Amino acid sequence: MKQLLDVEDLAKYLKLQKQTIYNWLNQKKLAGIKLGGVWRFDKKEIDKWLRSQARKAG
Repeated sequence: MKQLLDVEDLAKYLKLQKQTIYNWLNQKKLAGIKLGGVWRFDKKEIDKWLRSQARKAG
C-alpha cells in the first residue's frame, strides 16, 4: 500500500519549509498528485527522486 504524504508531512520529512515544496512544484522539480485541492506525494517516489538527486563524490 502506498504511503501518501501531504505538503506538511513532506516538508518535515525533507526538513524543508512548506514554501520550498510549493516552489519546487511550480518549477516542476517535484511531482505530486493533487486530490481534492490538496497535494499528495508517494513516499516511495520521493525516495526514488531523492536518490536521483544525489551527486557522486569524487
